[in-house]
Amino acid sequence: MPVQEKEWEDRVKRLLKAELKRKDVTYAQLVGKLADIGVMDSEPNIRNKISRGKFTAVFLVQCLQAIGANSLRLD
Repeated sequence: MPVQEKEWEDRVKRLLKAELKRKDVTYAQLVGKLADIGVMDSEPNIRNKISRGKFTAVFLVQCLQAIGANSLRLD
């Protein structure tokens, strides 16, 4: 994998993890919040997606919506 792509994956992973921490949401709670908006997924699957940093923009927006994040800090 090209270094630049890995760097982007790491950046996106850190962004999502930071938003989860800001909202004080655990992975287990995220599963429930995603289910509330109709997104069914398991905690291990979510944990793996986030830890790899390989997830779709759709998943990112679903997570942000589920935790009530109205904006995303890119710095």
